[in-house]
Amino acid sequence: MSLTIRPLNSGYIPTKPLEYWYHFSCKKYVEKMGITNESDQLPDMTFLIEGGDQLILVDTGMSWTEHADKYHHGPSLQRPGIDDIESRLAQVGYKPSDVDIVLFTHLHWDHIFYLEKFTKARFICNEVEWDYAHNPVPLHYKSYCRPIIAKDGDVTCGDQFIAPYDQPGVYERFETVKGEVEIAPGVSVYESFGHCPGHMTVVVETEEGPYFCVGDSVFVMGNIDAPQEMQDELHYDICPPGRYVDIVAAWKTVRDTVRRCKEAGVDPHKHLLLAHDVILSAAVEKYEDSHDNKLPVIGKKDTDFVFDEYKTAIIDKDARKAAKKAEPKKRGRKPAAKKAEPRVQEVYFEFDGKQVEAGQVVSLIEQAYKNEGHQIGRIKDLKVYINSEEGKAYYVINGDDGEGKYIEL
Repeated sequence: MSLTIRPLNSGYIPTKPLEYWYHFSCKKYVEKMGITNESDQLPDMTFLIEGGDQLILVDTGMSWTEHADKYHHGPSLQRPGIDDIESRLAQVGYKPSDVDIVLFTHLHWDHIFYLEKFTKARFICNEVEWDYAHNPVPLHYKSYCRPIIAKDGDVTCGDQFIAPYDQPGVYERFETVKGEVEIAPGVSVYESFGHCPGHMTVVVETEEGPYFCVGDSVFVMGNIDAPQEMQDELHYDICPPGRYVDIVAAWKTVRDTVRRCKEAGVDPHKHLLLAHDVILSAAVEKYEDSHDNKLPVIGKKDTDFVFDEYKTAIIDKDARKAAKKAEPKKRGRKPAAKKAEPRVQEVYFEFDGKQVEAGQVVSLIEQAYKNEGHQIGRIKDLKVYINSEEGKAYYVINGDDGEGKYIEL
């Protein structure tokens, strides 16, 4: 038996790095690393475990965009037919009804939607988490999708507002565990409290050693590494996360996670699978674009998903983001972009008191194209017409009949 893991992204959620990613005491140290508090979209990853006698899914992901924006965390994004868990499973050849077990790292809203579609699955979470999810303090009502936050006429599941795990036909199939438990051969869970009262981590044994599906217990990879100056001045051994119900438990969990990796002889930077890992998400997107929309396999020795190669995708992504924000030093002509990647750099349009840079227009068009279910890497030719009177950018991609397609500026 050889277990492997597929990363499935269920959408994107906005966060502020200095509030969510890191504890406030880390602020001056992470700012020196170039991290600001500007809102950034984080992915919302789930993980499919294949190769055993049972098909196992770790978390089911976030809700649809409108619900997420209204009740939880906006502006979020879940592209219909692309990011929802049913579509992601279809991308690798499965239906929700094929899944035998769903393991929940915790029961926050961005990890538990669409449960009614998993008609044959056992649902398993930590005992403490199950109890708290049904009686949280008001601060956490939104996190746990409690009915008290509903408004007249709004729907979460079926024809009523109800937490996904409390739906009839779902509630009865939930099981709870505590401590460290083997769920199936090669798959076990252990308690990793702190982010929430009953968080748990899923460990998957593979040919490449164990992988740890840590949910939100490690919020970003930067949590496991304290900058040297922080170590010297504060004596911190980690860079603690900013989202927690118990900072002591959260701190100990990060320590314990790193310890487990070291004892297993694996690099935590490669073997921790975070729910909101922008590096992994960018790597997966790059893989999809270059492999005809296929998703990579993790944990297999002969996999073509070489993470050291694909993780540079986040560097490219961040560089493009930084370039868009930077004020130009000159407005002169720049070298022509490559033919296969239509880019016009540092050209500005001014109308109605607005100033719009050409690169921003292209990025918005690319996002609109991706939201339609296409891959950005397939854009070979892009023609754009700016209508300043309407405040719109009309476009045609790859010579297709794009009449009427536009973005608002």
